Amino acid sequence: MKRIEHIAMIAHDMGLIFEFLGVVSFLPFLVLVIFKEWSLILPMATAPLVFILLGYAISHIPHRDLEPSSSVTIAAIALSWLAIALIGALPFVFGLHMNYVDSVFEAMSGWTGTGFTMITSLDTTPKTLLFWRSLTQWIGGIGIIVFGISLRRKTRISLFRLYRAEGREDELVPASVSSSRRMWMIYLVLTFAFTGLIMLSGIPLWDSLNLVMVAIATGGFTVHAGGLGYYNNPLLEALLIPVMLAGAIPFKVFFFLYHGKVINMLRDQTVRILLLIALVGSLITSLDLFIFGNLPVTMAFRQGVFTAVSGMTTCGLQNSNPHYWTAIPIAVVAMLMFIGGAMGSSAGGVKVNRVILVYDGVKWWFRRFFVSSRVLIPLKSGGRTLSKEISEMAISKNLLVIVMYVITIFIATIVSLHLYITSFRLEEVVFELVSALSNVGLSVGFISAASPVSIKWIFILLMWLGRIEIVPVIIIIIGIAREIEMDTRNSPPDQDHLPRN
Repeated sequence: MKRIEHIAMIAHDMGLIFEFLGVVSFLPFLVLVIFKEWSLILPMATAPLVFILLGYAISHIPHRDLEPSSSVTIAAIALSWLAIALIGALPFVFGLHMNYVDSVFEAMSGWTGTGFTMITSLDTTPKTLLFWRSLTQWIGGIGIIVFGISLRRKTRISLFRLYRAEGREDELVPASVSSSRRMWMIYLVLTFAFTGLIMLSGIPLWDSLNLVMVAIATGGFTVHAGGLGYYNNPLLEALLIPVMLAGAIPFKVFFFLYHGKVINMLRDQTVRILLLIALVGSLITSLDLFIFGNLPVTMAFRQGVFTAVSGMTTCGLQNSNPHYWTAIPIAVVAMLMFIGGAMGSSAGGVKVNRVILVYDGVKWWFRRFFVSSRVLIPLKSGGRTLSKEISEMAISKNLLVIVMYVITIFIATIVSLHLYITSFRLEEVVFELVSALSNVGLSVGFISAASPVSIKWIFILLMWLGRIEIVPVIIIIIGIAREIEMDTRNSPPDQDHLPRN
């Protein structure tokens, strides 16, 4: 009974968030009116109407205001991200007449900020649907729960649990509705400011706005089939780099800017390490392309820096095709994608924070071998000193996520190679799978509209797992297994096996 009450509490909050998503899903109608794409009225109405109707239905489930359990909250978040992809696919089904699998792939890629696409004719795709793709990445980047909190009149403990279950940890848990709204205000201001910046490269307003929406959300959708290659504009690529970096650093940094605390922003360890990894990764990738790829130094630098930053920030915009690269730069960028951006940002990957914590934990672990067991050596990480108990728990928890990412990529590689006999090299297949699990979207061409349905579902699953950071799905599986085990234990014995008198 208690679990049912927890589910009802979470369902109520998720219903309200679905209703809010439904309202925002009407924004593409502004583009529809501007470009007079009247034939898309009914197709574009499908997603917002389903969001609103579903949200209304589950938000009116009778409930009590209580603190839900962590397992129920995590399961609700995982299933909610799956639901919004299934609903977000409807405009593609009815507007472009895509099959449902490709439409779900496109929607999952959008909401999770990945950037793979199943649309082969972007240049002739209606602008309303192009904006719908950009909008899903823009909202999905900051998170549906933050979005929901910002539109409420008061906060609830259950919403904070939902926020943390969304993979945000505690890097930027909004202390109140007002702080969450300021977060959205900063997001809006950055979007408009960067749009003006990108227009300095000579790109039209429409293209600039869509590029900034996906770049600040570390997504990778573009409005042309050629991607950034369509523009062949080095200045545009250079101006997009700070936009991608802005999406990968913690949003709390922009709160420092909001309050005029620029020094605090520069002192943030996560920001400094992220920028350092991006710089080193860019130099190594560029050097590898020059030495092993036989590219001219200017082209090697242009492709290497942009692709490395795009991979590190998990943005997915690309100005080159890594399929023509040698294995070494592909491996470097794959590692950058695996690491990803920072917690509390719109980026994917295992997160820089976890890498920092595990590195500090390894040093802490070995330091204890060289002192007496009676000497207590605290773990210092991120400017904080943690006790032994908290340190071991934090390291174990974050190392678990990293290990699960590695295992998932390994299993996905083996399964994909068995299901799809292809001419792509092993490192290219691994590169593409890492890109999916880290919600990046950089591609060598392994996944496309021509790929088998089984491979598309593997990538849909990987994008979903990457957005919720795998662990929630494991909790769901364990919960289902426990329920089955309990039902088996509580079920009456088979009459055929009862002893007879």
